[in-house]
Amino acid sequence: MTSRLIAISFDAHQPERLAHFWSGVLNLVSADDSYDGVALMSGNDAGYRLGFRPTQAQKSAQNRLHFDLTSSSLEEQQETVARAIDLGAQHADVGQGPDAAHVVLADPEGNEFCVLEPGNKFLAGCGLIGALACDGSQAVGYFWSEALGWPLVWDQDEETAIQSPNGGTKITWGGPPLMPDPGKDLHFDLAPDGDQQAEVERLLSLGAKRLDSAHGEDGAVLLADPDGNEFRVLTGR
Repeated sequence: MTSRLIAISFDAHQPERLAHFWSGVLNLVSADDSYDGVALMSGNDAGYRLGFRPTQAQKSAQNRLHFDLTSSSLEEQQETVARAIDLGAQHADVGQGPDAAHVVLADPEGNEFCVLEPGNKFLAGCGLIGALACDGSQAVGYFWSEALGWPLVWDQDEETAIQSPNGGTKITWGGPPLMPDPGKDLHFDLAPDGDQQAEVERLLSLGAKRLDSAHGEDGAVLLADPDGNEFRVLTGR
């Protein structure tokens, strides 16, 4: 038994506005069934959606999770950057230095993301959202590989990466040290293939932990992975 990654969801003060931004940057359409908040169809072989869930939390540090967008040419990289800025993005400094070939931006709510230069062989064929790059341990990479049934495609020097058997976005973890919890970030929403409670127990056996607020208003069970990142196990539909 495994869970499907049904959505990668942003904590959002203004879900509709943030969804509009990412829809414009990535040319995505709205999803009819969003569980809660707003959702976009990612159009990605990995099969997830982009979710935007309302929150009152304030961002206090750099996100632990961010998207790496790919480019097939310098012109496409420049076009993606220009389109994002026109929609409300701003340049961001995360210590990349003036000579970095990739461009670091932040969306209208401060979520950092990178627009990569062409020629990234590791992300070749992954699509526009080449990677969800995460700050995290080797152990959490192993956890998510087991949780989702996605094989490891990189495991070296405490850095790990997984990818859906169907292809699409890779999820990567950069190894220690772990950055502090930013308070407002991106999260995984899982849809169990079978009984919700049985899947929760399986995830707990893999190293997940229950949170104090165990259940959301929509019946989702709130858990944290071994690095303390919150995620939701949704009810079956």
